[in-house]
Amino acid sequence: MRTLEQEKIAVIGLGYVGLPVALSFGRRLPTVGFDIRQRRIDELKKGHDDTLEVTDEQLKSATKLEMTADPTRLGECTFYIVAVPTPIDINNRPDLGPMISASKTIGPHLKKGDIVVYESTVYPGVTEEVCGPILDEKSGLKNGVDYFLGYSPERINPGDKEHTFEKIVKVVA
Repeated sequence: MRTLEQEKIAVIGLGYVGLPVALSFGRRLPTVGFDIRQRRIDELKKGHDDTLEVTDEQLKSATKLEMTADPTRLGECTFYIVAVPTPIDINNRPDLGPMISASKTIGPHLKKGDIVVYESTVYPGVTEEVCGPILDEKSGLKNGVDYFLGYSPERINPGDKEHTFEKIVKVVA
């Protein structure tokens, strides 16, 4: 079993949930922060977060974080955290499109022993029944045998500067 220090972390989605997660890991461990929006990456690399979730100083403090819109950089990683939005439609059904897209992006880069944890807010079963089969198909690997899949409920409360990612208990199943 590897220790966390042996992992290279990937955080997919650098929005109000993913960015604080990426910064937290990027202060301590080699981390790739991935977002499909190049404009977002450029803004963050300049040291500014338009969502105001993190300060410019917090951005600068994550010296081991590299931000990119290049999906090939995910191949360097061994532990993936998916924090993409799950908006709801007019009928209050979740739009799983961003999670499906993230799974399709990660899949080709998965290697034996890798771990993928979804942190997006979804109903029970999505991780194993929707995302896992996509990862299997795109990677040619088998969930639970070649790589491992998990879920961790989103705990970040946007705008809450007291109960930050580093101060809350996280459960991963």
